[in-house]
Amino acid sequence: MLKEQASGDKKTTAKQPAHQSVYRRLRTGILFGDLAPGQAVTIKGLTEELAAGMTPVREAIRRLTSEGALSMLGNRRVIVPELTEKCIEQLDFMRQSLEPELGRRAAQRMTAEILAELKDIDDTLNQAISQGDIKGYLTHNYRFHARLYASADAPVLADTTDRLWLKFGPSLRVVCGRYGTLNLPDKHAEMLSALETGDAEGTARALAEDVHQGMLQVREALQAARS
Repeated sequence: MLKEQASGDKKTTAKQPAHQSVYRRLRTGILFGDLAPGQAVTIKGLTEELAAGMTPVREAIRRLTSEGALSMLGNRRVIVPELTEKCIEQLDFMRQSLEPELGRRAAQRMTAEILAELKDIDDTLNQAISQGDIKGYLTHNYRFHARLYASADAPVLADTTDRLWLKFGPSLRVVCGRYGTLNLPDKHAEMLSALETGDAEGTARALAEDVHQGMLQVREALQAARS
């Protein structure tokens, strides 16, 4: 799966240094659940999957470990950490503190061009939902939120939020496996409607509901997987 991602990223990573290209590909694989929480992999195995040298893979692992996306094990293995109940509670709190504020700021700065882009992304997301395309859902749901938050002109908040997504993102594949794509929270229509009218508080409310419902499903899916 990481090889597929590598080929898909070929155009965007062609001019990047090897360590940056490997970092982006591995990060994307973690974010979208190609490496499942609790799944240990060897460093050697990652070099083969990514068709990369040992040095850039080690550098990517070092960075992702510092970001909390990976944990080192013995015998040259790494693992995507599984979320604990305490971690889910904190992620829910932090996301509800940051993401509605990003939505509020984005609404205040929204342009017709960005709104059209968000609608296009959401249309693609809705197609993935109707087709039961889990990878498509995960990819375009992230794209929608990332584009919205980038338009808020609040890079510290957006960068912090992106790191939070890296922590809970792998568990969203577990959620999709349990609920299917048709039963996942989707407040994007409400967000887009609020953005179109410049309703900053309405955008923030829709985001808060979207975040909370999503984290509830993460908690329930992980509890079911452990039982």
